[in-house]
Amino acid sequence: MARRAVDPGEVRDAVVAVRGWLDDDSARPARTELAAAVRLSLRTLEQVAPGHSVEVRVPPFAAVQCVAGPRHTRGTPPNVVETDPRTWLLLATGRLSWDEAVARGALTASGSRADVSQWLPLVRIA
Repeated sequence: MARRAVDPGEVRDAVVAVRGWLDDDSARPARTELAAAVRLSLRTLEQVAPGHSVEVRVPPFAAVQCVAGPRHTRGTPPNVVETDPRTWLLLATGRLSWDEAVARGALTASGSRADVSQWLPLVRIA
């Protein structure tokens, strides 16, 4: 069953709710707010880069498959991106570049299709 399309306004609202944490990393937002921002932004990536060749993981909140190409069905996918919630949201909002995240060791990307930077940022917030 296909998921319903993500409303861009809903994604933006969810990310705005955690903006203070993204700005200065001081007060971590409520788990429900953080989960919503991560899940909705990942689902947005899933929509703008449909497919099943790359798995993007942001534990403990969500993982999605995206990017057109060979479908992976068993075991560990050959193309995996994994990062923490804050790094993901910084990438999703354009506040951190893909190369910076990799250089900091805040993101791991394995496989020839794992670079999803061409679809970032997903949402802009002031």
